[in-house]
Amino acid sequence: MNGRAQSLVVTLLLHAAAAWALLQLDAVRKPLLEAVPLMVTLIAPALPEPPPAPAVAPPKPLPVARQAIPRKPAEPRPLLAVETAASIPSAAASPPPPKFEAAATAAPVEAPPRLVPPSFDAAYLRNPPPVYPLWSRRRGEQGRAVLRVHVTAQGVADEVHLRNSSGHDRLDQAALEAVRQWRFVPARQGDRPVAAWVLVPILFSLEN
Repeated sequence: MNGRAQSLVVTLLLHAAAAWALLQLDAVRKPLLEAVPLMVTLIAPALPEPPPAPAVAPPKPLPVARQAIPRKPAEPRPLLAVETAASIPSAAASPPPPKFEAAATAAPVEAPPRLVPPSFDAAYLRNPPPVYPLWSRRRGEQGRAVLRVHVTAQGVADEVHLRNSSGHDRLDQAALEAVRQWRFVPARQGDRPVAAWVLVPILFSLEN
């Protein structure tokens, strides 16, 4: 065989080998292309749950100011005038009314002894009359003053008040100063001396 024929044979063999290789490549490529594509899903990593929101306490209700209810002023109670021994103008105090006890067979209640008022005109008391003020005599001042005197059970005048004025201050003061020094026969209730009030009139006159 000549060299040309050999070259032709070699060329044919190379072409045959190349064709076979192409066939083998197509056989391998076709199953690769026909293979089912894989689905890839990207899964994000689980995020941590957010911390629970802090519980917000509900706002406290504002205090409601109570409306002050005005109190109704208490009605003034009427004052009762009670007469005591110091407010009785009369010289002799009237005896208290007898008390009666309700009982089936109540014993008769004896009335208290009568009150004898104090006296000041007994001779043995030697009570000097008030001094007639000089200026009153020169001015011709005259009048009658009435004093209210509280006499103790010992016959002492421990309180002397001007009941009725003579109309002149000098005469009233002279009467008060004199009677404060007087001695009295104390009031008596039964056989017992008691304290009591008495009225003492003092007359200032320039005629005598």
